[in-house]
Amino acid sequence: MGQIANIGRRIELVPMDSYFHDIAIALYQQQSAIGSSFLVHTYSRIEGASQRIQFVVDAMQALGGMELTESGLLRFPCGADHQLACKRVFLEACKSDPMQLVESRPDTIFDKKSNRNMTVLSYGNGRYQVTADGDEAGKERRVSAITGGLIKLGDMIAVDEKNPDQVAFPCGCSHNALVGLLLVRAPNVRAVVREQQITASRGVLSSPSQ
Repeated sequence: MGQIANIGRRIELVPMDSYFHDIAIALYQQQSAIGSSFLVHTYSRIEGASQRIQFVVDAMQALGGMELTESGLLRFPCGADHQLACKRVFLEACKSDPMQLVESRPDTIFDKKSNRNMTVLSYGNGRYQVTADGDEAGKERRVSAITGGLIKLGDMIAVDEKNPDQVAFPCGCSHNALVGLLLVRAPNVRAVVREQQITASRGVLSSPSQ
C-alpha cells in the first residue's frame, strides 16, 4: 500500500489555472522549528506541470520577498507565517503572465479614486507610512482607506491612534516587496475580499487516485 505524504495544511487554492491547462494549484502551510514554510503543489501529471509550479514559486519570491528553505519550501525571512499576505502573494503569482518577467512592485501607485499618487514609506523594523501627493481635499480619507486595506490584506497592525497613516508587521521586520504587492490591491480591498471568498468556494484539490 502506498504511503500518503504529509504536505501540510492547505490554505489557498486556484481551482483552474488559466495559464496552464486549467490545472488546480494549491498552497500548503507547514510548521517546523524554524517557523512557517509553504509548499506550492498540484496533483496534475500533465507534462510541464512541474515547470509551471516552479514558475509560481519563483514569482512568489519576486513578488513577496520570500526565500527558499534547504528543503525547497517557501518562507518569509523573518520566519513568521504572515498567512493572509502569503495567500495574496500566491494568488498574484498564479495570475502573473509566464511570458513576462515577474518583478517586485513599486512603492507608489496611482489611485484613480482620488486622482493622486499614493506612496508607502518604510521606516524600518516592519513599520510603514502611507502618504499622498496633491492638495488636502480628500487626501486624509483615501490615505485612511489604503492604510485599512494594507491592514486587511497583510494582517498588519495600526501603529497607534496618533499615527493613523502608519501600519506595521507584528514580526517587527521589513517586507518591502510584500508591501508593494499589497499596495496595488489596497485601494479596492472589498473586491479583493470578494474574490478570495469566491475562490475559496470553488473546487477542491484531489489526487489523481481520488
